[in-house]
Amino acid sequence: MKATFLLASLMLFCLTTGAQDTLSKSSELQVVYRAAEKSRIADSIKIVLLNEQLTNLSETEIRKKTQIEDEIRKLRSSDSIRRNSIEQQAAVLRDQGKKYPVIIDYDTLFYIYAHLGASSPEERAKNIQTRLNDLIKDDFLAIDSITITETDFTSNIIYNQLVIMGVTDLDAMVQGSTRTELAKKYAVIIKENLREARNNRSIGVILKRIGLAILIIAGFWLMIKLIIKLHKKTEIWIGSKKDTWLKNLTYRDYTFLSADQELSLILFLIKILKWVVLILTIYLFIPLIFSIFPFTRGWADNLLNLIWFPFKGVLQAVWNYIPNLFSILVIVIIMRYVIRFVKYLFNEIESEKLTISGFHADWAMPTYSIVKFLLYAFMFVLIFPYLPGSDSEVFRGVSVFIGILFSLGSSSAISNIIAGIVITYMRPFKIGDRIKIGDMTGDVIEKTLLVTRLRTPKLEEITIPNSSVLSGNTINYSSNTKNEGLIIHSTVTIGYDVPWKDMHQALIDAALRTPQILHQPQPFVLQTSLDDFYVSYQINAYVKEVNRLAAIYSGLHQNIQDVCNERGIEIMSPHYRALRDGNTSTIPADQLPEGYEAPSIRITRK
Repeated sequence: MKATFLLASLMLFCLTTGAQDTLSKSSELQVVYRAAEKSRIADSIKIVLLNEQLTNLSETEIRKKTQIEDEIRKLRSSDSIRRNSIEQQAAVLRDQGKKYPVIIDYDTLFYIYAHLGASSPEERAKNIQTRLNDLIKDDFLAIDSITITETDFTSNIIYNQLVIMGVTDLDAMVQGSTRTELAKKYAVIIKENLREARNNRSIGVILKRIGLAILIIAGFWLMIKLIIKLHKKTEIWIGSKKDTWLKNLTYRDYTFLSADQELSLILFLIKILKWVVLILTIYLFIPLIFSIFPFTRGWADNLLNLIWFPFKGVLQAVWNYIPNLFSILVIVIIMRYVIRFVKYLFNEIESEKLTISGFHADWAMPTYSIVKFLLYAFMFVLIFPYLPGSDSEVFRGVSVFIGILFSLGSSSAISNIIAGIVITYMRPFKIGDRIKIGDMTGDVIEKTLLVTRLRTPKLEEITIPNSSVLSGNTINYSSNTKNEGLIIHSTVTIGYDVPWKDMHQALIDAALRTPQILHQPQPFVLQTSLDDFYVSYQINAYVKEVNRLAAIYSGLHQNIQDVCNERGIEIMSPHYRALRDGNTSTIPADQLPEGYEAPSIRITRK
């Protein structure tokens, strides 16, 4: 007796802890139920024996009588505990276990959850369904002859000698009922569905349903015609009211929408509404026509579920996501105000209202861009766990794939960004400076983390990657203009026959005639070389307007020509001048002295 009880308790423990992984919930419950029944029968026999002993005791054997009564109570309590445990497992089976429907004419009568002897729930459902279909084909079926008979272990629903199905205590526990009540309930359901199934096969019912289907199709066709006709009339009516209802939507001199555009938009929206109504009508018509015939009712349910379940899933997902959405909104709002505060601080630094030792004002906005990027990255890190599907393997796989693509395809972009940051804090130039990078000269019109853009004196825009700027040499013509200015220079070669003092003065005077050249500091001349036939004179002058260097050089060269011509200094090849041999001077005729005669041809005879 005790061994049987221990075995049943052990099996209950195994069931609750999920130890028997190889069995289904139904088969597990069946095994436990059988063990519990054996224990219950054994305990019942023992209780009967104990009651007999209790009856045979004399009134003086009070102590033994008390022991027997305690043992009887323990046995009954154990039986109650076993039954409660089985009922709990049965409820779990009903809610989480697999169920098998019993179907007649595409209608589900009820579900089978538990085993019956060696028959699985699936086999039981198929056998019951086969017997019911055989009964429907019986032309002499007397439905009221279906009755219920009771045995020790089952309540059988029978027709004549045919057992349609047996209802066990385990079936009743799964349904939360008693065996007899559940058998009566199933018997009523079987009778009603058998009657309906036989009626569905009658010629009169079939003809009625065909007529109803034709009527619904005709109504559907008329509805479609009415919708199309109503749409056309609505378009015509709105078009006739265009001049009265519709005006141009303007603001000052700009027209956002003209009356014709407004009419086209309204007609487009009406067309969309027409298609929505048509689709809704079709969607309601198809389930309605399918629901007429028993064999198509399942199609109607499937069609409704096909649309409703995804829509319901979307609504449920949105509803469940609302708390995460509020968390994301809070993070975004807080970070937005943090970024605005940081921008305010850097604007104050840029305008030099707030000064930080060692931090230049032109670093403010580039540093703000970097800080803003880092804050946005931090915000994304905070938001990421709240994104839908962030913990799914697909989301992680896509993230890794995008990261790999980014790392493989953006190496040059990353190098340009790093170079742009370095250039920002090196401060080699700023917007508006005239600079020279390699062999390209121009004014800086844009600086970004990726590229630097120049506008040449010929108004050409040149885009240079920041990595190229960082790896090369940069000449800044504008960096010293606020102080002394930029020294421009130009070299001329003059023969030894011209005194160097006269040439110095001529070049200085030519420089001072140029409007953009500063008089203080004064221009100066350097003799850079003494060559075989000429001396190289380099004029150096200070300018402030470095963005007009081409025009300044042009004016300087013009003035050098004018001054040299005025003072009889020829700017030409000394070779040619030394061997002029009868050729006139290259100085313009209007600037030659009066009575000038070309030199004669020299002939030497030996």
